[in-house]
Amino acid sequence: MTIALIDYGAGNLRSVHNALLAAGARDVAITADPEAVRRADRIVLPGVGAFRACIEPLRAIPGMEAAMREAVFERGRPFLGICVGMQLLAEAGEEFGRHAGLGWILGTVRLIERADPAIKVPHMGWNDVALVRPHPLIVPGEAYFLHSYHFDAADPATVVATTDHGGPLVAAVGRDNILGVQFHPEKSQAYGIATLGRFLEWTP
Repeated sequence: MTIALIDYGAGNLRSVHNALLAAGARDVAITADPEAVRRADRIVLPGVGAFRACIEPLRAIPGMEAAMREAVFERGRPFLGICVGMQLLAEAGEEFGRHAGLGWILGTVRLIERADPAIKVPHMGWNDVALVRPHPLIVPGEAYFLHSYHFDAADPATVVATTDHGGPLVAAVGRDNILGVQFHPEKSQAYGIATLGRFLEWTP
């Protein structure tokens, strides 16, 4: 089983790679080759930093977006987006202007609003992951978060889990063979490794 870990210059690649190996993966290819993504059995899209700084270099790789879409929508390959990689699934992100996302899950990535001045942004550190609906990859627990923008889902049915930071924030979104997590599995110790392990076994 080949896992394509997409390299577009904006992800925590080595840590995610090591976490996938710790979860039981044997063949993880860090790749910027659309053909490798098209052929892969599973696809992981990491992301660190700003929405624009991730979507632009991803789209700058000739054929990558089309290869991702073919693998996920035509071949049904399981897909996992991590942190900003999850946010890129949205229709748009509002960080440093409005930028079009992949549009795979309806919604917009917006700045976390603070109703309480005591709430700090970015949302950083360990926090609960609370299930909204059953999903084979997500269980209740604690994970590590680091983000200032959140996924404002247009369809509540796509929200898998939330976390509480001055109110509910989306912790995971999903549909069909696509899952995105706002937390960092590679930094979430046993909880994160177990999540990746379930992804490796997932047959949506």
